[in-house]
Amino acid sequence: MPLTRKAYRAAILHSIADPAVVGIEASYEYFEDGLLVTENGQISAVGPACELLASLPADIQVSHYQDALITPGFIDTHIHLPQTGMVGAYGEQLLDWLNTYTFPCESQFADKAHAEEVAGIFIKELLRNGTTTALVFGSVHPQSVDSFFEAARTLDLRMIAGKVMMDRNAPDYLTDTAESSYVDSKALIERWHGKGRLHYAVTPRFAPTSTPEQLTLAGQLLSEYHDLYMQTHISENLQEIEWVKELFPERKGYLDVYDHYKLLGERSVFAHGVHLCDDECARLAETGSAIAFCPTSNFFLGSGLFNLPMAEKHNLNVGLGTDIGGGTSFSLLQTLNEAYKVMQLQGARLSPFKSLYLATLGGARALRLEDKIGTLQPGTDADFLVLDYNATPLLGYRLKQAKTIAETLFVLMTLGDDRTVLQTYAAGNLVHQR
Repeated sequence: MPLTRKAYRAAILHSIADPAVVGIEASYEYFEDGLLVTENGQISAVGPACELLASLPADIQVSHYQDALITPGFIDTHIHLPQTGMVGAYGEQLLDWLNTYTFPCESQFADKAHAEEVAGIFIKELLRNGTTTALVFGSVHPQSVDSFFEAARTLDLRMIAGKVMMDRNAPDYLTDTAESSYVDSKALIERWHGKGRLHYAVTPRFAPTSTPEQLTLAGQLLSEYHDLYMQTHISENLQEIEWVKELFPERKGYLDVYDHYKLLGERSVFAHGVHLCDDECARLAETGSAIAFCPTSNFFLGSGLFNLPMAEKHNLNVGLGTDIGGGTSFSLLQTLNEAYKVMQLQGARLSPFKSLYLATLGGARALRLEDKIGTLQPGTDADFLVLDYNATPLLGYRLKQAKTIAETLFVLMTLGDDRTVLQTYAAGNLVHQR
């Protein structure tokens, strides 16, 4: 196989550690005039252009970008494929919103042609917004996952997804059974898990829509296969938490339900966690589990404010989630815009470098993929973005006033959106060009 080596020259920025642990200055690398070199889908070098250019062969192709910033690809740790068609649905909080909008929308995925159409739209939106890896909920129908993985494999994307397991407290047209969810999930695992850059996630929707029998089988799947993911929801809405107490009176609380059925672990990601207590954060951290922080959804559905400082206190892995379609944007830049406001409302600050960490390396750590994605370190997958400083007239004008990379980064995260993403690369291949 011939060597495919390419180089990209621009300002380059990536996270190398959590600012909450090492401090802001030690948390990132920035090259004002940088060079990124890729070989066969992986990053082989990154550093100052003046040092690296001399070491390159004369015939190498160098793409040079003016007024642009190269960053790692963004990582979305919580999103729903089947809700693409109902983003921005009016007027409800979580439980009514599910019944009024979500379940009818997800029922359409019984039709494989519909599933394939939406999978194509969904992946295009991810890539237009600079998201190169996502942890994705399918619907209850296995073809939702097949359609998504087929589209992702064509582009050699690193993606994680699973079929929703839901055998009660949902319309009859949208429930499976404990046994069928186990059998269907097992077949999908055999078909897709570890194929190329694809991974499978066992996916009970949330505790209220699964019987104890189904949760038991979800835990069994995790014990039967190596390196499976587990994704579900937790403590998003106060009414939901009360409902869980009624359904599982024998358990100490919401997290204890999942703990009892052996669903906590190093590849377990719990969406939202808005109303977690200290003890629950400690238990999540102790088991290596992670939280997906979904600010646009938490605002839109009136769920509450995620307590990031409490999670940091317990050294709990936190990634960022758009939570389409409770969330209102595929853009992780716009999601960070809202995350900053969540912190402001709690009297705390979210530095732009912590924001960058959440959208890249933090998400990779939440998914236990930091050796493969989330940074621009040599040896990792060549999943990266080119962000355009002149994407809109206002952005271009505002960035001319920026005096530091911290200010530039913060402006990108407050004024930026899908238009800011000039190019998206996955495994070294150009997968989106604005």
